[in-house]
Amino acid sequence: MFENTMIQNELLTYFESRGFNVDRNNGAAVIKSFSKPEDEIFSLYNGVGLRHIHNASIIELRGNDSADFLHRITTNGLKDFSKEQIRKTIFTTEKGRFIDVVTVLNFESHLILVGDLSNKVKVMSWINRYVISDDVKQNDANHRFNILEFSGPQADSFMTWVCGSQISDIPIDSFKVMNIEGILFFLAKMKDERGSKKFWVLTDTTHTIRLLNYVLDNTGPFDFNLIGEEAYNSFRIEQGIPVAPNEINDLFNPHELNLSGLIDTKKGCYIGQEVLARLETYDKVQKKLNGLTFESEIQLSQETELVDEENQNAGIITSFVNSIKLKKQIGLAVVKRNYLNENSLLYVVNGDKKIKAKVTELPFKK
Repeated sequence: MFENTMIQNELLTYFESRGFNVDRNNGAAVIKSFSKPEDEIFSLYNGVGLRHIHNASIIELRGNDSADFLHRITTNGLKDFSKEQIRKTIFTTEKGRFIDVVTVLNFESHLILVGDLSNKVKVMSWINRYVISDDVKQNDANHRFNILEFSGPQADSFMTWVCGSQISDIPIDSFKVMNIEGILFFLAKMKDERGSKKFWVLTDTTHTIRLLNYVLDNTGPFDFNLIGEEAYNSFRIEQGIPVAPNEINDLFNPHELNLSGLIDTKKGCYIGQEVLARLETYDKVQKKLNGLTFESEIQLSQETELVDEENQNAGIITSFVNSIKLKKQIGLAVVKRNYLNENSLLYVVNGDKKIKAKVTELPFKK
């Protein structure tokens, strides 16, 4: 459907050539694990993990009005958006609900928007809908880039090991062109959900494979691991990180998913601004993303309900996993306001089964 199909196949062939098994996940080819999931989780929490963001949507915007256009229709300010800067922003509907969260990279001659592949058609359609007389042209850019993410407490030191001391010259939320052993790529420095530094590498397939070979042959003294889908999904639920399509969808708004920090309240109008401003100003946010700890294993279906002791609806379960770190089944749920405390005991109902679920603050702790 999208232009990154060939890139994905080439990278999967590369990983297979190094002895890793490719699995099918809802029809998509992925690497569920590169090593023991426990080792991969350890690297994410204590060392450095390298993950291929295979589900990225990459859109290019060209034209003199591109930044101003995004400033006007999305939640965050992009008026003072300079070359090589990075900013996250949210496309919202007129009702303030999610279309997608995107990371915007300013290449001066054009902008690159990185979101989720499941929302790509919606974002491109939304842009087309509101471009009237603006000098803005969009293109599918998935064929141009792969994105590799380096994260974990050792990520900064590891990237200095790989790329040299010039890493320290890159400010947070910006990127630079790098040339390591003739391998060309864009290196972006950002902060993760815990406030630690993380890095994105954007490059074409040929340079991606050369860089992967170089990195895997030069892991040095670090607690390094490639990160598969199983470990990352456990990590992101443990950390309370919302993703599309589970949480980032048109059922919810940014306040409900704890993403109000991506709303610039001083910049004025954007699509959905009146609804979101009213929710915040008048304290009308009625539900929030929280964690759930389950008494026993569950399986979600469309009929699964989250209820209180009187069988009244208490919220919506969005994700669940057998936590690799915590050794128990946990989940994420958008829970109604009156249950938002750790003393709340709720129930998961699926058919004849009724399982206790305890509301837990995010991120999860032991």
